[in-house]
Amino acid sequence: MSTQEHDLRKIDAEIAKLIAETSKINAEAKWYPFIAVAGIFGAAIVIVKLFLS
Repeated sequence: MSTQEHDLRKIDAEIAKLIAETSKINAEAKWYPFIAVAGIFGAAIVIVKLFLS
């Protein structure tokens, strides 16, 4: 295998890794709004409980 072929395979592997990471980030990103809303509701409940105690 020549140096050029080795470099091309290395670049292909890096591209595949970036595509996989991008896919993972996009899949996780759809859950962030739900988690943020749950956190806000949780904080609101704690605040209300503190004032009502």
